[in-house]
Formats: sequence, structure tokens, C-alpha cells
Amino acid sequence: MVDYNKRPSGAAPAAPVSLSKTSLTKSSPKVSLTKATGASGQMRINLNWNARPAGSNSGGGFLKKLLSGSDSIDLDIGCLYETVDGRKGVIQALGNSFGSLDQHPYIKLDGDDRSGAASGGENLLINLDHLDHLKRVLIFAFIYEGVPAWDKADGVVTLYPVGGAPIEIRLDESSGSRMCAIALLEAAGGGLTIGREVRYINGGQADLDRAYGWGMNWSPGRK
Repeated sequence: MVDYNKRPSGAAPAAPVSLSKTSLTKSSPKVSLTKATGASGQMRINLNWNARPAGSNSGGGFLKKLLSGSDSIDLDIGCLYETVDGRKGVIQALGNSFGSLDQHPYIKLDGDDRSGAASGGENLLINLDHLDHLKRVLIFAFIYEGVPAWDKADGVVTLYPVGGAPIEIRLDESSGSRMCAIALLEAAGGGLTIGREVRYINGGQADLDRAYGWGMNWSPGRK
């Protein structure tokens, strides 16, 4: 198990910071990080959700029909990325594109979880010591299996910058779409801007790509 709070050996002590949680909302959608406030080290991005919403076991109801025989919801976290040299790609469990922290693209998915809050959810890790390598990263979540209703899944994404306050984005709006663009991370001038998106998109990863102009070629994948 990775200790996300463990400081790398030889690292200088972090300056005192306020660790009160920051929530990105429609009225306050952006936050900027510098090297002093979290734009370095390994930033963890956690997706947590309610895999078994209330009422999912009731027989014959609307939710049961949506679940098509399953009483659980499987959410996946992933991202589209673009580097400063123009390379583009995706990190996700679908197609086993788990990435790497020690080489391009310096982004890694730590595993595929199906139980949500019961096990801590899923985590993306971004090595911000190579921030100058990245241009932009679009964090997304996808309802891979189960009810296509985000208010039932009650998802929440929390970003944990090293030495900075956690940044929370809630995914609790009513939508029948399976794809949700969560946040757009943009690197510039040695800093990182995190912007809330929470944009629900009909379709899958290729539709997300088209909505944000990533311009990649897509083919069907499986977990």
C-alpha cells in the first residue's frame, strides 16, 4: 500500500500551510497552485462514490431497471493529457492504459476499483516534478456499469496537492449521461491552474475528446 502522506527522503520540510478543504463550485470554479502551494511532488486525485445507492435492491423499480440486473455502480476515473511537445493520450482502466509516474506521461492510475467508498475509490497520480512536461490534463469520470444517474452515484473527486489544501469537486447533479468532464488542469509559467468543469457528456471517451478538441483517434476497448 502506498503511503500518500510519506515525504520523499531528503526533501526539505514544507512551509506551514492551511489544510482546510477548498471546494470548486459554479460560483468559484478555479484555483491556482505554485511550487510553494502544491505544484510539485505527486498530486493524488481520488474518485469516491456510492456503489450501492439506497433503493438499488428493491425489486421491479425504476432504478432496478436502469441497473439491468445489477445493484451496484462502477465508476472509472481517467484523464486525457497533452504534453508541451504535442503528444496526446489517455490514462484509464479501459484498455489497460495505466500510465507511468517515472516516464512519459508522468501520470498513473493506481488500479481499477468497483466498490467506491467501501475501499477508498480510485486514484490518479500526477508527478508534478515534471510539470514543465505537461500542457493540459482533463480529468474525467465514466459510469462503466450501473445506473446512468450521477445524483444516485453521489461521486466526489478530491485533489491532494503536496503541502496544499485538498480541492474538492462534487458530481451530484442529475444527468443521464455516462461521461463527466470533471476538471481541466493547465500548466503555465511553472504553476498549475485547476478549473472545475463538471460537464456531462452523452457518449464515451471519443465524445469527450470531440467536446474538448483533443483530436485523437479512438477504437473500442475492454477492461
